[in-house]
Amino acid sequence: MKLTKITVLTPFFPSSEQPYRGHSTRQLVRRLSAFADVSVVCALPRYPSWVQPRSFDHRQVNLAYRLPDVNVQYINFPSIPGVGRAVNGMVCARYLLDLVGSLAPDLILNYWLYPQGYAAVEIGAKLGIQTIVGSIGSDLNAIADPVTRYFTRLTVHRAASVVTKSHQLRHQAIRLGADSTKVHAVLNGCDSTIFHVSDRSQARFELNIDAAEQLVVYAGRFELTKGLMELLEAFATLRKQNGQARLALVGNGLSEAALVKRAHMLGIAEHVRFVPPQTSWGVSRWLAAANVFALPSYAEGCPNVVLEAVSCGRPVVATDVGGISEIVNNQCSILIPPYDVPALTAALETALNREWDEQTIAGQFGRSWEDMARELYGICYSVLQTRPAQAVSRSASVQRA
Repeated sequence: MKLTKITVLTPFFPSSEQPYRGHSTRQLVRRLSAFADVSVVCALPRYPSWVQPRSFDHRQVNLAYRLPDVNVQYINFPSIPGVGRAVNGMVCARYLLDLVGSLAPDLILNYWLYPQGYAAVEIGAKLGIQTIVGSIGSDLNAIADPVTRYFTRLTVHRAASVVTKSHQLRHQAIRLGADSTKVHAVLNGCDSTIFHVSDRSQARFELNIDAAEQLVVYAGRFELTKGLMELLEAFATLRKQNGQARLALVGNGLSEAALVKRAHMLGIAEHVRFVPPQTSWGVSRWLAAANVFALPSYAEGCPNVVLEAVSCGRPVVATDVGGISEIVNNQCSILIPPYDVPALTAALETALNREWDEQTIAGQFGRSWEDMARELYGICYSVLQTRPAQAVSRSASVQRA
């Protein structure tokens, strides 16, 4: 019997235009449904046709889009890039209030702190519903401006509890002023039925990759903050030393054209393969085919793809940022500073030349999505023991302060 009705409010969920967006949230919701009656509200800004954001990949989605395994509804709220930051949270709350009220949840669970997290807390206060807000990475690691910082701080103050994808993000929330007793790190999980050690030769046969190649794989969004320019620079140097080295970039994003252009400028275009976004199964085949997985990001939360690479028995070369050091060790990875091309080059060379034991690597991480959902539901259940009226009183006192 389901004990709780939970509404998850987030902008990160698969949509008609971006079917692989919000993969980790979808996996969590599916497993959380074993413990509670879970619905999802995917709240996305709608910008005027005459002014679109340039700093991130925004696409208008089909609001009627539905998924077969999750109860999800999509809703837009109006915004103007930059100008709307100060009011986005309130506007989002206004547009979502009736919908969330009609779902009658016992608890609101949010992922992404502003504006959706602020809206979640505001709606919870109006409806007398406890709210847990969650950070997934750059909503705490890379707060863009003082206005967003102010409202993010207010959000973590007013929420009944805060969950983060790593201990590093937990410390960030506490530094922002959240009550340390109410901030919990709940790390991502991994689906071991898809991501597990499998035969590299077979995967390469499926993907038409030569057995002699030494393949470095990246999978994720094509954004410069993922360190992809540095990865191309490092790979160009690596190619001079290792004629068998190849690079595969799996995904898409706003920076794809710039990355293709840079690969041509560096003279490595014929050795770099740009692969369209893949299903989880498709990503697992590229990881199986890889010699090394690379993620030289500038900042991270708890990157799921690192967990997936390790579960597939593949060594990871990554930057020591965010929660990456919480999910790998020297038995399965080489960590380097961000922005450091020589260090990245040396790490890739070392990783390709080192004898790794794929079973040892795969044994370093054993956390499933079910583990994550069970841990998160425990926090939800604990929060529900506090009367909603107390939550309303507490949020009101914070506003007055």
